[in-house]
Amino acid sequence: MPDGNHKRICFLLQVKKDRLAEYRERHRAVWPEMLNALHSAGWNNYSLFLRDDGLLIGYVETLDFQQALHKMSLTEINKKWQAEMGDFFEGVPGRKADEQMEPIPEVFHLA
Repeated sequence: MPDGNHKRICFLLQVKKDRLAEYRERHRAVWPEMLNALHSAGWNNYSLFLRDDGLLIGYVETLDFQQALHKMSLTEINKKWQAEMGDFFEGVPGRKADEQMEPIPEVFHLA
């Protein structure tokens, strides 16, 4: 649960339908270095949910989402992960998946 300073962030991405099984498999064993980098960059309580039509819903709690994204963008492990995972996503050509994570405004929360 976030403290008073952490924000709950939700974002959507679209995984290519022909890559769903492999995407799920890759997330069964996320590299330990990637997990450590996420924690160090301020990603807390991070979850991904994937529908069978490819809709990916991400949820993370962080002090500053843009800063957390920026910190990750500076790491070598994130550059490697983005390069390997980039072809899994539909979206804007030339933009990595982490560059397409636009927060969805929260309208209700039951604490």
